[in-house]
Parts: sequence; structure tokens; C-alpha cells
Amino acid sequence: MNEGSDYETPNAPQHRTEDEILASFGYKQEMNKTISTLSNFSIAFGCCSILSGLTPMWGDAMMSGGSIAIVWGWILVSIFTFGVGLSLAEICSAYPVTGGLYIWVSRLAPPEWVPVMCWLTGWCNWLGLTVAITSADLGLAQFMSSIIGIRDPSYNASIYWQYGIFLVIVVIHGIINSMHIKYNGFFNQTSLFWHLIGTLLIIIVALVLTPNKASAKWVFTYFENDTGFSSSSYAFLIGLLQSQYTLSGFDSAAHMSEETRDAARSAPRGILYAIGAAAITGLVFMLSINFCVQDFQRQIVETQLSPQMTQVFLDGVGYQWTVVFTVIIMGAMFFSGSALTLGSSRMIYAFARDGATPWSKWLSKVHPTTQTPIYAVWANVIFASIVGLLYIVNTTAFNAIVSVNTIASSMAYFIPIALRLTSARHNFKKGPFHLGPFSDIINLVSCFWILFTSLLFVCPTEYPVTGENMNYASVIFVFVIVSSLIYYYFYARHWFKGPGSQSDSSEVNEDTDSVIQKYAK
Repeated sequence: MNEGSDYETPNAPQHRTEDEILASFGYKQEMNKTISTLSNFSIAFGCCSILSGLTPMWGDAMMSGGSIAIVWGWILVSIFTFGVGLSLAEICSAYPVTGGLYIWVSRLAPPEWVPVMCWLTGWCNWLGLTVAITSADLGLAQFMSSIIGIRDPSYNASIYWQYGIFLVIVVIHGIINSMHIKYNGFFNQTSLFWHLIGTLLIIIVALVLTPNKASAKWVFTYFENDTGFSSSSYAFLIGLLQSQYTLSGFDSAAHMSEETRDAARSAPRGILYAIGAAAITGLVFMLSINFCVQDFQRQIVETQLSPQMTQVFLDGVGYQWTVVFTVIIMGAMFFSGSALTLGSSRMIYAFARDGATPWSKWLSKVHPTTQTPIYAVWANVIFASIVGLLYIVNTTAFNAIVSVNTIASSMAYFIPIALRLTSARHNFKKGPFHLGPFSDIINLVSCFWILFTSLLFVCPTEYPVTGENMNYASVIFVFVIVSSLIYYYFYARHWFKGPGSQSDSSEVNEDTDSVIQKYAK
């Protein structure tokens, strides 16, 4: 990987300024650039929160492949996800704009396909990020409800009570992200240290206090298949879903580009640092928890506590430390939900800026005092709250929400990477960070991995398949995307031409090609 630029020439400035890059897309700088590389990384790392992603689904993954799926599955997913991150970081460096993925597509797709490809990418990206708010905050609500169960295992919080807690959490996240971005920077850096210090504390205390720990052989080789499917390979693959769900949302670093200093370098670093840090801390965390399993059947299969990891804590370190652990995990979940709310609001703001959403005039407004897109923040809060209603209808809907989040995000990643590999292979203008001769092979592997895992997320996870355990992720995903395409075909295609199509031409009149040519001659 290199940090050079194809824009550099002897007779031109070394790099285009970020204002000029924005102008090339038909935009002007509206938000303050107050975010550092550390803050950008913190936001992306918060979206990849290992404590909020791994904890709720750990028990299900253990029953779908055992410790092998947890440990080796995490390593496998981390490697391929880092490859996806490299592919996206290269494109992000060339186009450090808040809209991220869908704006990149406008420069990677053939001209005649730009409007529909941008439209599809934008809606996939928005759906993935916004549904992620629902999954993170709903997971926190479930976890908060289960705390009472630690003291009284017979207690079972009603679904309506859990949804009420969820609504309070979502609203608080809306309030936090309506404040000035400088406060969010501090909040997200606090999130980073909370995750790292909290995870380290759990690892050390759990390993020191837990008696009768599992052997290394058990941790690295134990396999379990409680899915009902006869195929052990299929069970192992189902066990990968926990890992892939956790390692998503890192594109939030790109969505903060217009508020990040030196975004062409800082945003790609934010993506890669987030994946790398999550991969390493996640592996150490999973290893430590698996070593603390004393009785698989009783602690994971038969326990009444949810999530099952709570039972492992309770047996290993006792009630008081378990309460401390749950507070740390709930704090991480809260920070993660806030980071996702932040990232998704910037995405919908950028999309609305191009007139690609209903009520675009309002969703694209930046509040003059807070310098934040407040209407976009609360639109996502409302949508996340509505999606959460599915949990009341059917408790298995939580798994579908998780799957939709990952599928939608993955497809939003796939489109620009595939275009970079095909139609834009020879005319891509590299930014300061690029992959050099390794670009094509990394992009190709990333595309195959995204398609493979997306197919996994629509597969059933239990057998026999019934109406109650059916994976409805494909139904939700197809409904939203098809609805958006119908809206595009009958209405939006008449005026939506891609990023910058709604901009005031009197203020911004230099297109991308002219700017690139200016600095590439």
C-alpha cells in the first residue's frame, strides 16, 4: 500500500484541496472540519463495537459451530473484512465526501448507469446504517432488562417493557447527536477508551477469578451443532454470522469526511484502524470468554439468562463482578448506538442534499448553531423506532433486523468495489492512499467474500424451518429496496442524475472531470 497520489505533477499543486474535491461533486463546504484522525477512528470503532456485537449473539454462535466457529471464525472473518476495508479505504482516499459509498459510485459507474447505481447504493447504505441503530439499541434494551434476571432468574421482562426502554435509548441518542460536533468528538473518544479499558478489565478479571477453566484444546477445537441441520459445515458457516455482524459499520469513517481534517488520509485510516483494532481486541476477548466456559450444556444450552455470556460471568466471577461486566458492556452498546446514529445521519443528509429522499429540503439542512444536520438525525431516530416495532410482533425479528443490517451494508460495499474492479479499473484517479499493484486482487477477493456472506445472512439458522424461526431478512431487505426502485422508476429518475444534481449551479459550476484534468495535466 502506498501514500502517493496520481494527482501530483511537476507543474501543479501536489493535491487538490478538499474544497476543490467537494466542488468537483457540485457541493460546497457547510460543516466545520473539527474531527481529528483519532475522533474519526473512534466513531468507526464504536460502530464495530465488539462488546455490543459479540455479546448478544455469542451463545447462538456457540451452538452453531462451538468454540471453533467463535475463534477460528473470527480470525477468518477479520482477515476478509480487512480486505474489504482496504478496498473501501482506497476509494475513500480519492473521494473524501460525506455521502461516502453512493457518491463514490457516481465516479466509478459508466455514465448511463450513474443515477440508478447511485440510487441503489445510497438506499442500501442508509438501510444498513439505520437498521444498525435498531439492532444496537434493541440489544441494549434486552441487556438492561436481563440485569434483573441475574438476581432473580424467574423474572422475565415483557416485550413492551423492552421496547419502551429501547425508545428511551434511541431518543437519547438523537439528543446527543443534535449537539455541536465538537461535543460528539469528545463523546466518541470517550467511547474508544471505554471499549479498550472495559474490554481489558473483563479479560483480566474473568481469567484470574474463573475456576476450572476450559483447556486450550477445548477452546481451539470444540465443535457443537445444535442447529438441527445435519451438515457440520453449514453449522460452522452459520456461526460466522456473529463475527460478520460485529465487523460492519466501519464506513462511518467515510461519512464523517467533510467534518474531518485532512480527510483524504484520515478517513481511510479511520476505516482500517477500526477494523484492525476490533479484530485484535475481539479475538482476545473471545478467547478469554471461551476459556471461562466450565459447563457448555448448563451455561449455554440450558441457561435461562440472556445473553448466555451472563451465565458464564455469574458462575466464574460471582454476582458483583458480573454486574460490573454488564455495566461495561451496556456502556459500550450505548456508545455504539450513538456512533451509528451519527454516521447514519450524515449519510441521509448527503443523500437528501441530492434530492434522493422524501422531504429532502429539510433533511439536507444544517443547523446554523450546532453545525449538525438535526432533521436527518431525527428522521433516522424515527425510522429506527418504527423498525423496532417488528420486535413486538415477533421476537425472532431481532435476528432478521441484525441480518438486514449486515446484508444492506454489505451490498452497499459491494457496488463501489465491483465498479472499481470493472468499469473504473483503468481510469480511477487514486488518492493519497492506494493499494498499488495489489488493488485488483484485493478488490476481487472482497467482492466474492461480500456475496458469500450476504447469501449466508438470508439462510435459515434452525431446522426444521417454521414460521417462527424463519429468517425474514430477505423479505425486509427486498421490500425496502424494491420500494425505493419503484419510487425511482416512476418519479425520481426524471430529475435525479446523481450527486450534485440538485446543487445551485451559480455557486458551484466546475465538474469532476475538469478539476481532475486541471491537476493531472
